[in-house]
Amino acid sequence: MKLLILKSKSATYVASHFKPNGKLIFKLLTVGFLLSHSAIQAQEKKEDTQQATIVEDDYKAFNIGLHLKNMHTWHGFVVTPAPMLATNLEYNSRNKKFTFGLWGGAGFSATTTTNYNGEQVNASYKELSIYTSYHITDKFFVEAVSHNNYTGVEERGDKLHYWSYDKKQGYNFVDLNFGYQVTKKTSLYLATILAGRSGDYEVQTDGSLKDSYTHYFEVKSKVWEQDNNSLSLFAGGAWSFITDKTFYTEGKGNIINVGAVYGRKIKAANFELPVEVTAMWNPEKQKAVLQVDLRIF
Repeated sequence: MKLLILKSKSATYVASHFKPNGKLIFKLLTVGFLLSHSAIQAQEKKEDTQQATIVEDDYKAFNIGLHLKNMHTWHGFVVTPAPMLATNLEYNSRNKKFTFGLWGGAGFSATTTTNYNGEQVNASYKELSIYTSYHITDKFFVEAVSHNNYTGVEERGDKLHYWSYDKKQGYNFVDLNFGYQVTKKTSLYLATILAGRSGDYEVQTDGSLKDSYTHYFEVKSKVWEQDNNSLSLFAGGAWSFITDKTFYTEGKGNIINVGAVYGRKIKAANFELPVEVTAMWNPEKQKAVLQVDLRIF
């Protein structure tokens, strides 16, 4: 009982000497607010750091790709009629605007070419091209490509120089390209060959060479899409404002690339394999082919 009385007296004493007032409550609330605000800021900073880490982990500066094709076509040309592998290694900036890469192709079997002695010799398709592009906007990009196709260079009697852009040697040239996405389904593409390399010139009556600066223009539009299937149509033509002959034609400019691309994504378990089948017709050369492109990764 004495213990209870003592506790009661102590409580009464504390209550009488430490009565809460407005200033004390304000101070307690202020301290509590500051502590809670600091805790919230620390938590937010931690979450921001975690989020930034996740974004950084998602960014991949370098990428590789591998394609298996039954043949290789480009701008109305059959570059090689033999089955081939195409690979690429590229760097992409964090904002996805700038790209720099290497594109390589190698044929499985040899095709014939004529050497300087007039003999038919075998040569396998070999190419290692360099490309860089910059997306000025989401719809518009500019691109430069150094096409280095050295198939049959040594076999026909030329001396191989990877960085050679000799006009007459005929295997290295540079394209300056522009692309514009008109709508989600339709795109425009313009390529111009620079400096008359790889035979992009016309021989004049006095024997001099006049650069053609050949232009290639293509329109491509997706006309059908369902589930994992799509169909696009395209048409491309070549011309020169300077010469009659172009890089793609023997005479004046012409339509050189007409066709359709059927795309499909084949799913097997958790694996997705994109496939494209291109039916291409070159009216200038009266050539039609069917190309199959299997993107392995």
